[in-house]
Amino acid sequence: MSQFDNVSVVREANIYFDGKVTSRSVLFADGTRKTLGIMLPGEYEFGTEDKELMEILAGNLEIRLPGSDWQAIKAGDSFEVPANAKFQLKINSVTDYCCSYMKE
Repeated sequence: MSQFDNVSVVREANIYFDGKVTSRSVLFADGTRKTLGIMLPGEYEFGTEDKELMEILAGNLEIRLPGSDWQAIKAGDSFEVPANAKFQLKINSVTDYCCSYMKE
């Protein structure tokens, strides 16, 4: 899906790592939430509360999920991150992403 209709967008950006990772929250009528963001090259660690589905729209990176080795990810790929977990990213080129938050 390349467009979201009938949504609300939170005006203030989510800014991490001195502005190297930014996103905007998109809220849907059914209560679900997504973020649309950009990650600049670098290495980052994030923690989750909810289960997340990360869709990579452009760019390439490597990810290390809990208990796993590094995995290469490119535009068109997606991956899931479990709830209450930490994961690491190595962003190799400017990366555009969509993150969906899923309540379990």
